[in-house]
Amino acid sequence: MTPHRRRPAVRRAARLVPPVAAAALLLPLAACGDAGELRGAGATPTAVGPVRLWPDLPPVTAPPLDYGESDTRRVPGVRVPEGGVRDVDPVAVVRAELAADAEGQGGGDGVDERTARAVRRCGTAPEACPVLRPYYRDLTGDGREELILAVRVADQQVAVRCYLAEGGGLTRVMSTVEQLVSVELAGRDLILRAVSAGIPGYEYRTAWSWDARQGTMLPARDEIVRVKPTPPPPAPLPPAGAPSADRTAADRTPADQPSADRPSVGGPPAREPGAEPEAAGTAPAPEREPERDPEREPEARTAYGPAPQARTAARAAAAGPR
Repeated sequence: MTPHRRRPAVRRAARLVPPVAAAALLLPLAACGDAGELRGAGATPTAVGPVRLWPDLPPVTAPPLDYGESDTRRVPGVRVPEGGVRDVDPVAVVRAELAADAEGQGGGDGVDERTARAVRRCGTAPEACPVLRPYYRDLTGDGREELILAVRVADQQVAVRCYLAEGGGLTRVMSTVEQLVSVELAGRDLILRAVSAGIPGYEYRTAWSWDARQGTMLPARDEIVRVKPTPPPPAPLPPAGAPSADRTAADRTPADQPSADRPSVGGPPAREPGAEPEAAGTAPAPEREPERDPEREPEARTAYGPAPQARTAARAAAAGPR
């Protein structure tokens, strides 16, 4: 007897699944396959390395121009208490540098004589003092705060300076003068945004960072950045309930509009319905006097009673016809 070969149970179960249900099960699988499919993004550009121009130029032996970015200067006569730079008077720091500059020691970089006089009068005229509010931030990463000062000088410029406390005294580690748009602190970087000279729509952005090797703050990143124009401020709104100053005849309601039946104040009288319009340049016709009705005429009287004509007419009416 030949043994009967049994079919797998999986195939029998597949026959029991309706065609519609099988299609519904396959749709999610097809969607998953499309989402993970790789698609080409086009040809990849060929990488091009830097090309050196004028390779035969001789090496530089002359010293470059020194702009003084790495200069440091000890502030004479200023002592830093144990509490750190927060206990130092900012005006006293600027005055000490101005005094050193007058003695030929430098320190008053970018401060004109008019500003120097205003700094000396900060004690008696604080409202006109050009020394701005000080800020404190650890710029060197040693855990101690540095002093950041700013002084308004001539030509709408601002002198920005940073000071480091060391050896019981104060050392200036940064000094620059710019027509500033804003000053920001980002981490240990001091970012200055300044007006761009001759390039409308752009500004200079310089990030000053501490350089431990030089022991000073250096302009580590200097760039020219395009900025969006500032929109004009919106016009102030009139107070609630106040009439608008620019109201015109077009804004009036129908009740405000003059018409033939409702003349405007101070204008000509209204025209009768059906009357012909008057010709331009002609004077209006004089008004006619109404016809007199003897029967409805009021009785004429004098100070002593009815007038003679009225008395005669009254007697005749009383006598009747003869």
